[in-house]
Amino acid sequence: MISKKLVIGVVGLGYVGLPLSIEFAKKYKVYGYDINKKRVNQLKRNIDDSNEVTKSELSKVNVCEFKKSNKGLVLSDTISILKKCNFFIVTVPTPIDHNNEPDLKHLINVSIKLGQIIKKNDIVVYESTVFPGASEEVCLPLLEKESKMKLNKDFFLGYSPERINIGDKTHTITNIKKIVSGSNIKTAKFIQKVYETIISAGTYLAPSIKVAEAAKVIENTQRFINISYMNELAKIFSLLNIDTHSVLEAASTKWNFHSYIPGLIGGHCIGIDHFYLTKKAREAGYESKIINSCWEVNKSMGNFIADEVIKELTNNNVKIKNSKILILGFTFKENSSDVRNSNIISIVNRFNHFQINTSIFDPLANKSDVKAKYGITLLESLKSKKFDAVVLAVAHRQFKNIKIENLTSPSGVIYDVKGYLNKYTKRL
Repeated sequence: MISKKLVIGVVGLGYVGLPLSIEFAKKYKVYGYDINKKRVNQLKRNIDDSNEVTKSELSKVNVCEFKKSNKGLVLSDTISILKKCNFFIVTVPTPIDHNNEPDLKHLINVSIKLGQIIKKNDIVVYESTVFPGASEEVCLPLLEKESKMKLNKDFFLGYSPERINIGDKTHTITNIKKIVSGSNIKTAKFIQKVYETIISAGTYLAPSIKVAEAAKVIENTQRFINISYMNELAKIFSLLNIDTHSVLEAASTKWNFHSYIPGLIGGHCIGIDHFYLTKKAREAGYESKIINSCWEVNKSMGNFIADEVIKELTNNNVKIKNSKILILGFTFKENSSDVRNSNIISIVNRFNHFQINTSIFDPLANKSDVKAKYGITLLESLKSKKFDAVVLAVAHRQFKNIKIENLTSPSGVIYDVKGYLNKYTKRL
């Protein structure tokens, strides 16, 4: 019954929406909508510049229109195409503004537009990361106002938080357990059945939409807190002249030690989601102490890393002003092209403060995006280059094959932020 009657509309074709659309399109009619016309046109040509989906994967489901087929993916930058759908999934970004406050403008705009499209008995499921209560307190009133319909009488609501791990080809969308929830138990169970048709790892039915929202936001906040502890350890062990990664390797031999590594926090999840939680807590009258302290530690790491490199150069009698430093990697995480909220910029800014000539090489990052968002021109190659220091900031697979020692002068420094190059001792 589901496969014959279900027509899915996915709103937002980014890192979350595109893989989701492809999996559903293997079984259902799916209409994918994105406001970015350039991206839609690329996807129509089976090109995903985020490198999350292969050309082959896209071509297998990509169709111009539905004829006799009851499955496939139709892409458009015109939202009216969603009028043909009865099951909507919203996967738009939920960033923060310059004051580190949750920015729900994309979610609000989409909710208004969907309210003008949804029909009797339609279901709207949000996947975007939000603070607990956002779906029912922010999005629902807009859907009701624009549609002139009532929840659980005329249409239905759900929330199923995304669990996409960018750049990870092992933990893909189908083999990560999915939390689902709905505006009533019947809706929740129907949404669960829909997702279970593509999620081989199974689903978990949360008792309410707020519980599902809260579960998502604490997943990444937990990692944020644990990484901040590792970052604080890195600072302590630097003062004690102890290699942090060696300590963690030793401690990991205990069965209940949770292994995290120090480093920069960035991207669209771990670096942002905690702000959604602390905002809601603040509104309820509670000012978070642990999370706010962790934020202070994590945001200081760019300066700390830069200062450690400068300290090593000074020890090697290298003149700091006008010295040349290469940073390997600019994306927010390894094996990804995503440069959103990349904290590598904090290292660059610190080097610039000391009038150091900084070059950056990243074979995966979109050069035009880096130039537009950060004003930085990435190196095209590393041929015939020599530097006073090389900082491996992102552990891309491609960097394993680089002979980094050939890029430095005899008195040069190699600093491994990620603990990726085991033969070098200067690690975060």
